[in-house]
Amino acid sequence: MSSVDEKKNDGELAVRSGFWYVISNVLIRAMGIITAPIYTRLLTTAETGYANNFNNYVSIFSVVTGLCLIYSVGRAKLDFKDRFDEFMSSIQTLSSAFGLIILILIMALFPADGMMLKFPRIVIFILFAYLALYPSIDYMQYKYRFEYKYKENIAVSVVLTITTIIMTVLLLLYAPGDKGFLKIIGTVVPGGAIALWCYVNLMRKGKTFYNREFWSYALKIGLPMIPHGLALILLSRIDVSMISNIYGFSEVGLYTSGYTIGTLLMFITNAVGQAWLPYFNEHLYASEEEDIREKNKVLMFYGCILTIVFIAMAPLAVKILFAKSYHEAMWVVPPVALGTLCQYFYTNYVNLELFYKKTALIAANSCVAAVINIGLNAYFIPRFGYISAAYTTLAGYFILMILHFLTVRFILKKKLYSDGYYFLILTVTCIIGILTTFLYPLPAIRYPLLFMLLAILAIVRKDDTIMVIDIIKKKLGKI
Repeated sequence: MSSVDEKKNDGELAVRSGFWYVISNVLIRAMGIITAPIYTRLLTTAETGYANNFNNYVSIFSVVTGLCLIYSVGRAKLDFKDRFDEFMSSIQTLSSAFGLIILILIMALFPADGMMLKFPRIVIFILFAYLALYPSIDYMQYKYRFEYKYKENIAVSVVLTITTIIMTVLLLLYAPGDKGFLKIIGTVVPGGAIALWCYVNLMRKGKTFYNREFWSYALKIGLPMIPHGLALILLSRIDVSMISNIYGFSEVGLYTSGYTIGTLLMFITNAVGQAWLPYFNEHLYASEEEDIREKNKVLMFYGCILTIVFIAMAPLAVKILFAKSYHEAMWVVPPVALGTLCQYFYTNYVNLELFYKKTALIAANSCVAAVINIGLNAYFIPRFGYISAAYTTLAGYFILMILHFLTVRFILKKKLYSDGYYFLILTVTCIIGILTTFLYPLPAIRYPLLFMLLAILAIVRKDDTIMVIDIIKKKLGKI
């Protein structure tokens, strides 16, 4: 096969995987939205808070117990082409062994109920046992992703989502006991079972428990990313804590409802990023910078268009999904969506930093942005209300993008992207997005302007429009 044919096949794989990642992520998120009213009818607010608190701790502690080894996978696929399976099974053993050590230490140091996180001892045991095993799902999905096995990758996500929903609802309806605890079990058991399946299959394929070279390689990339992961959690969640302390749970409910709608956009941009990253790594490894630059410009442009559409449709989404008392949450959506767009842009620079294994720089940037965001929240939330927290989050992500750009441009001294073009379209999108909020009370004007914009876009980018229509026709024709 010629190099031209190989590039064509790679491009088709990237487009195909991107298409299905977007579809699957939207469907999975839709399942979550559909089941939310079911859970709220089966659980009290206290029981919901109990279960959600468990999930929050999973997100926070997984950054540490997993050693962030997952960040080494993309580059390892290039550096250990012929030993990739061995690499994956080896780092899986490392993270699970470390997670098991943490579990033993926690059980020894906190022997009684309520001594840690105000949870009973059994819940603490479940939490850290789950953290020791669950990363195997991420390892398997990352492996599939970098091997362009998008069907298998999506299948894992779909099976995990469906089994979790079914088991949780059945437990809440028919099992005796505390429903907050049952909600946790409904999440942990399906996740643990699928993680065990992933663990066994990765070990069967790689057959490597320990390899000093692999462990050293993964730790050098992963360990500096732990502050990065913790800083991002702080960046995305500190605003809720501050709103709760300054105002109350009512404002928290409004803010988190709007934030949830705003982050729906993230499921699409993340799906595109998942499909793009393997293609990016392989083509940068082959020194095909121009190919990356041109294709990435298209991805960023349509990310901006999608964000504008999303912001314009936000009031309708809020009114469909929430009761009238929640409609004020629509004002949170635009800055959150624009913050998601900033994340979409700065991921380009993070991908470069990961490729060149400069993870310490990634962590430093995230920590700086988190500290700035805390300061902005502390100043603006008491003075301008809970909605201002969404704008400080947008500012935090924009600052983070600037930091990553400066790192790549002046420390790594790399100029891969059309940076001026990126900042121009991002600025224009932010201006249009904010101006669109002034039209929220005027749907009779807002929607015609949106359709006019999309019509002009379809004409100006006629080739892209035809390509997208053809792809959708082909995919729908195979369903």
